[in-house]
Amino acid sequence: MLSNRTQQLADVAYKLGLDFFPEDEWGLKALLEDFRLFNKGIGKEITNIMRGRDDLLESDLRIFDYKYVISTGNSSRRFRQTVFFMDSRKLGLPDFRMRPELFIHKVGALIGFEDIDFEEYPDFSNQYYLKSSDEYYLRASLKEGFFKFFSREKGWYLEGLNYYMIFYRKDVLFPPDKIRNFYRMGLEVFDLFKFD
Repeated sequence: MLSNRTQQLADVAYKLGLDFFPEDEWGLKALLEDFRLFNKGIGKEITNIMRGRDDLLESDLRIFDYKYVISTGNSSRRFRQTVFFMDSRKLGLPDFRMRPELFIHKVGALIGFEDIDFEEYPDFSNQYYLKSSDEYYLRASLKEGFFKFFSREKGWYLEGLNYYMIFYRKDVLFPPDKIRNFYRMGLEVFDLFKFD
């Protein structure tokens, strides 16, 4: 018997024209293991997968629930979030990750930890910590629309690697009635990076 959330998400997937799978039957977790998000914790589980592919099979998107547990000594904390994942030949991303900038990142910058900033986009640079193994390529990949979008939208996490991109809010499991908007936002972020 499907849980209430699973049934509601299956209904949302149907309305969006996406396929739905309650469990990770094809090893999606293994496909994502190079992303920082999927290298943390124990008890990792992907469920409630919505999937859509374009007619030419150039882009394959998935939206899913992901949970994991971080244990430290006598305590543990469970994290759960909804993740947007795009696998597309229309992407060619450097290895990068972006997260909301915290005070510790600002202190780290003073002692030499790298944060890629953009003088012409101070709002973005103050809101997000950005790191890449290829800063030059990342700078060349980012368009003005990217900075406008994320200067307006706060609190997001984004990781890219070649044909793959993930987009999420840390420890935010979107309710079914918010998935349609999250889906649209994920597609908008994908559009900011894809080749024309």
